[in-house]
Amino acid sequence: MQATEFLANTVVDPTVTEDSLKEALVERLGATHVEVTDISEEIADRGARVIGGCGQSFKALIVSPQFVGLNSLKRHRLVQAALKEEIAKIHAWTARCQTAEEWEKTNGTNGTA
Repeated sequence: MQATEFLANTVVDPTVTEDSLKEALVERLGATHVEVTDISEEIADRGARVIGGCGQSFKALIVSPQFVGLNSLKRHRLVQAALKEEIAKIHAWTARCQTAEEWEKTNGTNGTA
């Protein structure tokens, strides 16, 4: 399949944005710090079949008190459940899930949403 064929057959949902994902994570997981980045352009640079900034691929850093005591798999399952509808509308999703303590150790500051 050529890139143009892929794009012609791809429906981008304009309701899924960096901001909408961030809002959902703050609201649904009580996240205290969230960074969401549309990485579609980065993927396009590696030759994938999407164009830059199209809203099909996102990465996130999520800091939430709900992650305390959970291993990585359980944290990711919690995020996937919270964003079930949004994730179904996009091509790719990557998340790094941390507790506030983990975030402070790696960044040396208190984060806020």
